[in-house]
Amino acid sequence: MTEIAPFIAVSLLQLVMIVILAPLVTGIVKKTKARFQRRRGASVLQPYYDLAKLFKKEVVIPPVSSWLFRFTPYLAFSSTLVIALLVPTVVAPVPLHWMGDIITVIYLFALVRFFVALVGLDTGSAFGGLGSSREMSIASIVEPAMMLAIFSAAGTAGSTNLSVIVQKLSTTPEAMLNPAHLLAFSGLFIVTLAETGRVPVDNPATHLELTMIHEAMILEYSGRYLAFIEWASQMKLAIFLALLSNIFFPVGIATVLTPWAVGIGVLAFLFKIGVLSLVVAAVESTNAKLRLFRVPELLMVAFILSLLALILYFIIGS
Repeated sequence: MTEIAPFIAVSLLQLVMIVILAPLVTGIVKKTKARFQRRRGASVLQPYYDLAKLFKKEVVIPPVSSWLFRFTPYLAFSSTLVIALLVPTVVAPVPLHWMGDIITVIYLFALVRFFVALVGLDTGSAFGGLGSSREMSIASIVEPAMMLAIFSAAGTAGSTNLSVIVQKLSTTPEAMLNPAHLLAFSGLFIVTLAETGRVPVDNPATHLELTMIHEAMILEYSGRYLAFIEWASQMKLAIFLALLSNIFFPVGIATVLTPWAVGIGVLAFLFKIGVLSLVVAAVESTNAKLRLFRVPELLMVAFILSLLALILYFIIGS
Protein backbone atom coordinates (compact mmCIF):
# COMPACT_ATOMS: atom_id res chain seq x y z
CA MET A 1 0.00 0.00 0.00
CA THR A 2 2.88 2.37 0.79
CA GLU A 3 4.31 1.80 -2.70
CA ILE A 4 1.02 2.77 -4.38
CA ALA A 5 0.50 5.93 -2.29
CA PRO A 6 3.16 8.06 -4.09
CA PHE A 7 1.69 7.20 -7.49
CA ILE A 8 -1.80 8.17 -6.34
CA ALA A 9 -0.46 11.41 -4.86
CA VAL A 10 1.38 12.31 -8.07
CA SER A 11 -1.70 11.52 -10.21
CA LEU A 12 -3.85 13.76 -8.03
CA LEU A 13 -1.20 16.50 -8.07
CA GLN A 14 -1.04 16.54 -11.88
CA LEU A 15 -4.82 16.48 -12.16
CA VAL A 16 -5.22 19.30 -9.64
CA MET A 17 -2.54 21.35 -11.44
CA ILE A 18 -4.56 21.29 -14.65
CA VAL A 19 -8.03 21.64 -13.10
CA ILE A 20 -7.15 24.46 -10.71
CA LEU A 21 -4.67 26.38 -12.86
CA ALA A 22 -6.68 26.27 -16.11
CA PRO A 23 -8.89 29.30 -15.25
CA LEU A 24 -5.78 31.16 -14.07
CA VAL A 25 -4.10 30.58 -17.45
CA THR A 26 -7.15 32.05 -19.17
CA GLY A 27 -7.08 34.97 -16.73
CA ILE A 28 -3.41 35.67 -17.47
CA VAL A 29 -4.08 35.68 -21.21
CA LYS A 30 -7.03 38.08 -20.82
CA LYS A 31 -5.11 40.36 -18.46
CA THR A 32 -2.09 40.51 -20.77
CA LYS A 33 -4.30 41.29 -23.78
CA ALA A 34 -5.89 44.12 -21.80
CA ARG A 35 -2.44 45.54 -21.02
CA PHE A 36 -1.50 45.37 -24.70
CA GLN A 37 -4.63 47.42 -25.39
CA ARG A 38 -3.69 49.91 -22.66
CA ARG A 39 -6.63 48.84 -20.51
CA ARG A 40 -6.57 47.88 -16.86
CA GLY A 41 -8.54 44.71 -17.52
CA ALA A 42 -10.22 42.33 -15.10
CA SER A 43 -8.33 40.44 -12.43
CA VAL A 44 -6.51 37.26 -13.42
CA LEU A 45 -8.89 35.53 -11.00
CA GLN A 46 -11.98 36.67 -12.93
CA PRO A 47 -12.45 33.27 -14.69
CA TYR A 48 -12.88 31.66 -11.25
CA TYR A 49 -15.60 34.16 -10.37
CA ASP A 50 -17.30 33.57 -13.73
CA LEU A 51 -17.37 29.80 -13.20
CA ALA A 52 -18.74 30.22 -9.68
CA LYS A 53 -21.45 32.54 -11.00
CA LEU A 54 -22.42 30.10 -13.77
CA PHE A 55 -22.73 27.20 -11.32
CA LYS A 56 -25.27 29.26 -9.36
CA LYS A 57 -27.36 30.23 -12.37
CA GLU A 58 -30.45 28.42 -13.58
CA VAL A 59 -30.18 25.99 -16.48
CA VAL A 60 -32.32 26.77 -19.54
CA ILE A 61 -32.85 23.83 -21.91
CA PRO A 62 -34.10 24.37 -25.49
CA PRO A 63 -37.43 22.55 -25.95
CA VAL A 64 -36.27 20.81 -29.15
CA SER A 65 -33.04 19.43 -27.67
CA SER A 66 -32.48 15.76 -26.77
CA TRP A 67 -30.43 13.93 -24.14
CA LEU A 68 -27.29 14.99 -26.03
CA PHE A 69 -27.69 18.54 -24.76
CA ARG A 70 -27.62 17.43 -21.10
CA PHE A 71 -25.01 14.71 -21.57
CA THR A 72 -22.33 16.58 -23.55
CA PRO A 73 -21.12 19.02 -20.83
CA TYR A 74 -20.37 16.13 -18.47
CA LEU A 75 -18.70 14.17 -21.28
CA ALA A 76 -16.55 17.15 -22.25
CA PHE A 77 -15.44 17.78 -18.67
CA SER A 78 -14.77 14.12 -17.76
CA SER A 79 -12.91 13.41 -21.02
CA THR A 80 -10.68 16.42 -20.45
CA LEU A 81 -9.96 15.14 -16.92
CA VAL A 82 -8.84 11.80 -18.39
CA ILE A 83 -6.56 13.63 -20.84
CA ALA A 84 -5.08 15.59 -17.92
CA LEU A 85 -4.09 12.27 -16.31
CA LEU A 86 -2.27 11.16 -19.47
CA VAL A 87 -0.29 14.33 -20.23
CA PRO A 88 2.95 14.81 -18.25
CA THR A 89 2.94 18.12 -16.42
CA VAL A 90 5.12 17.81 -13.32
CA VAL A 91 6.41 14.22 -13.42
CA ALA A 92 7.39 11.89 -16.25
CA PRO A 93 6.33 9.18 -16.56
CA VAL A 94 2.82 9.89 -15.29
CA PRO A 95 1.55 7.01 -13.10
CA LEU A 96 -1.31 6.23 -15.51
CA HIS A 97 0.73 6.44 -18.72
CA TRP A 98 -0.13 2.83 -19.51
CA MET A 99 -3.77 3.84 -20.09
CA GLY A 100 -3.04 5.48 -23.43
CA ASP A 101 -0.64 7.41 -25.65
CA ILE A 102 -0.87 10.46 -27.87
CA ILE A 103 -3.33 8.64 -30.14
CA THR A 104 -5.66 8.23 -27.15
CA VAL A 105 -5.34 11.93 -26.31
CA ILE A 106 -6.16 12.97 -29.88
CA TYR A 107 -9.16 10.63 -30.02
CA LEU A 108 -10.50 11.92 -26.70
CA PHE A 109 -10.26 15.49 -27.99
CA ALA A 110 -12.01 14.34 -31.17
CA LEU A 111 -14.74 12.65 -29.10
CA VAL A 112 -15.49 15.89 -27.27
CA ARG A 113 -15.47 17.83 -30.54
CA PHE A 114 -17.89 15.33 -32.12
CA PHE A 115 -20.44 15.60 -29.31
CA VAL A 116 -20.18 19.40 -29.05
CA ALA A 117 -20.74 19.61 -32.82
CA LEU A 118 -23.78 17.36 -32.46
CA VAL A 119 -25.14 19.66 -29.76
CA GLY A 120 -24.79 22.60 -32.15
CA LEU A 121 -27.19 20.76 -34.46
CA ASP A 122 -29.35 19.33 -31.66
CA THR A 123 -30.55 22.71 -30.42
CA GLY A 124 -32.15 23.58 -33.75
CA SER A 125 -30.23 26.86 -33.94
CA ALA A 126 -29.04 28.01 -37.36
CA PHE A 127 -25.92 29.52 -35.82
CA GLY A 128 -25.22 26.30 -33.93
CA GLY A 129 -25.27 24.33 -37.16
CA LEU A 130 -23.01 26.93 -38.75
CA GLY A 131 -20.51 26.58 -35.93
CA SER A 132 -20.61 22.78 -36.09
CA SER A 133 -19.90 22.81 -39.82
CA ARG A 134 -16.97 25.18 -39.36
CA GLU A 135 -15.58 23.21 -36.42
CA MET A 136 -15.52 19.90 -38.30
CA SER A 137 -13.96 21.54 -41.35
CA ILE A 138 -11.14 22.95 -39.24
CA ALA A 139 -10.69 19.63 -37.42
CA SER A 140 -9.98 17.85 -40.71
CA ILE A 141 -6.74 19.87 -41.00
CA VAL A 142 -5.89 20.41 -37.34
CA GLU A 143 -5.85 16.76 -36.23
CA PRO A 144 -3.37 15.53 -38.90
CA ALA A 145 -1.11 18.53 -38.18
CA MET A 146 -1.16 17.74 -34.46
CA MET A 147 -0.34 14.07 -35.04
CA LEU A 148 2.55 14.87 -37.39
CA ALA A 149 4.01 17.44 -34.97
CA ILE A 150 4.05 15.01 -32.06
CA PHE A 151 5.17 12.06 -34.20
CA SER A 152 8.35 13.97 -35.02
CA ALA A 153 9.10 14.04 -31.29
CA ALA A 154 7.90 10.46 -30.90
CA GLY A 155 10.48 9.35 -33.46
CA THR A 156 13.28 10.50 -31.17
CA ALA A 157 11.91 8.51 -28.24
CA GLY A 158 10.84 5.55 -30.33
CA SER A 159 7.39 5.60 -28.76
CA THR A 160 4.03 7.37 -29.05
CA ASN A 161 3.63 7.32 -25.27
CA LEU A 162 3.79 10.91 -24.04
CA SER A 163 5.56 9.96 -20.81
CA VAL A 164 8.26 8.05 -22.69
CA ILE A 165 8.71 10.96 -25.11
CA VAL A 166 9.09 13.53 -22.34
CA GLN A 167 11.35 11.30 -20.24
CA LYS A 168 13.59 10.54 -23.22
CA LEU A 169 13.90 14.18 -24.32
CA SER A 170 14.53 15.37 -20.77
CA THR A 171 17.73 13.29 -20.76
CA THR A 172 18.84 14.65 -24.15
CA PRO A 173 18.57 18.45 -23.86
CA GLU A 174 20.46 18.94 -27.14
CA ALA A 175 17.38 17.57 -28.95
CA MET A 176 15.54 20.79 -28.06
CA LEU A 177 17.68 22.63 -30.62
CA ASN A 178 17.01 20.07 -33.34
CA PRO A 179 15.54 21.90 -36.38
CA ALA A 180 12.87 19.21 -36.70
CA HIS A 181 11.72 19.87 -33.14
CA LEU A 182 11.60 23.62 -33.69
CA LEU A 183 9.47 23.15 -36.80
CA ALA A 184 7.21 20.74 -34.95
CA PHE A 185 6.88 23.22 -32.08
CA SER A 186 5.81 25.95 -34.51
CA GLY A 187 3.26 23.64 -36.12
CA LEU A 188 1.84 22.54 -32.77
CA PHE A 189 1.65 26.14 -31.56
CA ILE A 190 -0.59 27.05 -34.52
CA VAL A 191 -2.64 23.93 -33.79
CA THR A 192 -3.00 25.12 -30.18
CA LEU A 193 -4.45 28.43 -31.33
CA ALA A 194 -6.92 26.61 -33.58
CA GLU A 195 -7.92 23.88 -31.12
CA THR A 196 -8.52 26.32 -28.28
CA GLY A 197 -10.38 28.88 -30.40
CA ARG A 198 -7.87 31.69 -30.09
CA VAL A 199 -7.15 34.62 -32.42
CA PRO A 200 -6.43 34.58 -35.38
CA VAL A 201 -8.51 31.41 -35.92
CA ASP A 202 -11.41 32.25 -33.61
CA ASN A 203 -12.19 34.83 -30.95
CA PRO A 204 -13.56 33.49 -27.64
CA ALA A 205 -14.55 37.00 -26.55
CA THR A 206 -16.90 37.71 -29.44
CA HIS A 207 -20.58 36.91 -29.86
CA LEU A 208 -20.92 38.02 -33.47
CA GLU A 209 -22.80 35.06 -34.88
CA LEU A 210 -21.41 35.30 -38.40
CA THR A 211 -17.79 34.96 -37.18
CA MET A 212 -18.17 32.47 -34.33
CA ILE A 213 -16.98 28.87 -34.44
CA HIS A 214 -16.76 27.33 -30.97
CA GLU A 215 -19.01 29.88 -29.31
CA ALA A 216 -21.75 29.28 -31.89
CA MET A 217 -22.03 25.60 -30.92
CA ILE A 218 -22.51 26.34 -27.22
CA LEU A 219 -24.68 29.42 -27.67
CA GLU A 220 -27.73 27.75 -26.10
CA TYR A 221 -25.94 26.58 -22.94
CA SER A 222 -26.39 28.25 -19.56
CA GLY A 223 -25.88 27.62 -15.87
CA ARG A 224 -23.81 24.65 -14.76
CA TYR A 225 -23.82 23.16 -18.27
CA LEU A 226 -22.06 26.22 -19.63
CA ALA A 227 -19.71 26.20 -16.62
CA PHE A 228 -18.59 22.65 -17.40
CA ILE A 229 -18.12 23.47 -21.09
CA GLU A 230 -16.11 26.62 -20.32
CA TRP A 231 -14.01 24.87 -17.66
CA ALA A 232 -13.24 22.04 -20.10
CA SER A 233 -12.19 24.62 -22.71
CA GLN A 234 -9.89 26.30 -20.20
CA MET A 235 -8.36 22.95 -19.26
CA LYS A 236 -7.86 22.20 -22.95
CA LEU A 237 -5.76 25.36 -23.32
CA ALA A 238 -3.69 24.41 -20.25
CA ILE A 239 -3.19 20.87 -21.60
CA PHE A 240 -2.00 22.12 -24.99
CA LEU A 241 0.42 24.51 -23.30
CA ALA A 242 1.65 21.57 -21.20
CA LEU A 243 2.22 19.57 -24.39
CA LEU A 244 4.14 22.45 -25.95
CA SER A 245 6.30 23.04 -22.89
CA ASN A 246 7.03 19.47 -21.82
CA ILE A 247 7.41 17.74 -25.18
CA PHE A 248 9.69 20.32 -26.76
CA PHE A 249 11.20 21.96 -23.65
CA PRO A 250 11.13 19.29 -20.90
CA VAL A 251 13.50 21.25 -18.65
CA GLY A 252 12.89 20.75 -14.94
CA ILE A 253 10.28 18.02 -15.19
CA ALA A 254 10.73 15.41 -12.45
CA THR A 255 11.87 11.94 -13.52
CA VAL A 256 12.04 10.54 -9.97
CA LEU A 257 9.41 10.63 -7.23
CA THR A 258 11.29 12.64 -4.62
CA PRO A 259 9.91 15.77 -2.90
CA TRP A 260 12.80 17.89 -4.21
CA ALA A 261 12.40 16.73 -7.82
CA VAL A 262 8.60 17.11 -7.73
CA GLY A 263 8.92 20.60 -6.23
CA ILE A 264 11.28 21.66 -9.02
CA GLY A 265 8.89 20.09 -11.52
CA VAL A 266 5.99 22.17 -10.18
CA LEU A 267 7.99 25.41 -10.34
CA ALA A 268 9.29 24.62 -13.83
CA PHE A 269 5.79 23.82 -15.07
CA LEU A 270 4.35 27.03 -13.62
CA PHE A 271 7.12 29.08 -15.22
CA LYS A 272 6.78 27.47 -18.67
CA ILE A 273 3.00 27.70 -18.66
CA GLY A 274 3.21 31.34 -17.59
CA VAL A 275 5.64 32.20 -20.38
CA LEU A 276 3.54 30.41 -23.02
CA SER A 277 0.40 32.17 -21.74
CA LEU A 278 2.12 35.51 -22.31
CA VAL A 279 3.19 34.38 -25.81
CA VAL A 280 -0.40 33.39 -26.66
CA ALA A 281 -1.64 36.77 -25.42
CA ALA A 282 1.03 38.58 -27.47
CA VAL A 283 0.09 36.67 -30.63
CA GLU A 284 -3.59 37.44 -30.09
CA SER A 285 -2.88 41.12 -29.44
CA THR A 286 -0.70 41.60 -32.52
CA ASN A 287 -2.92 39.75 -35.00
CA ALA A 288 -6.43 40.31 -36.25
CA LYS A 289 -8.91 37.50 -36.61
CA LEU A 290 -8.63 35.97 -40.05
CA ARG A 291 -11.54 35.83 -42.43
CA LEU A 292 -13.14 32.41 -42.35
CA PHE A 293 -11.95 31.39 -45.82
CA ARG A 294 -8.36 32.30 -44.84
CA VAL A 295 -8.30 30.07 -41.76
CA PRO A 296 -7.60 26.84 -43.75
CA GLU A 297 -4.55 28.56 -45.24
CA LEU A 298 -3.12 29.16 -41.76
CA LEU A 299 -3.91 25.60 -40.71
CA MET A 300 -2.19 24.28 -43.82
CA VAL A 301 0.91 26.18 -42.68
CA ALA A 302 0.75 24.20 -39.42
CA PHE A 303 0.31 20.96 -41.38
CA ILE A 304 3.25 21.73 -43.69
CA LEU A 305 5.52 22.73 -40.78
CA SER A 306 4.67 19.49 -38.97
CA LEU A 307 5.21 17.45 -42.14
CA LEU A 308 8.56 19.13 -42.78
CA ALA A 309 9.54 18.43 -39.19
CA LEU A 310 8.81 14.72 -39.64
CA ILE A 311 10.66 14.58 -42.98
CA LEU A 312 13.63 16.48 -41.52
CA TYR A 313 13.75 14.08 -38.59
CA PHE A 314 14.13 11.11 -40.95
CA ILE A 315 16.80 12.97 -42.94
CA ILE A 316 19.05 14.22 -40.14
CA GLY A 317 17.92 11.91 -37.32
CA SER A 318 17.46 12.82 -33.66
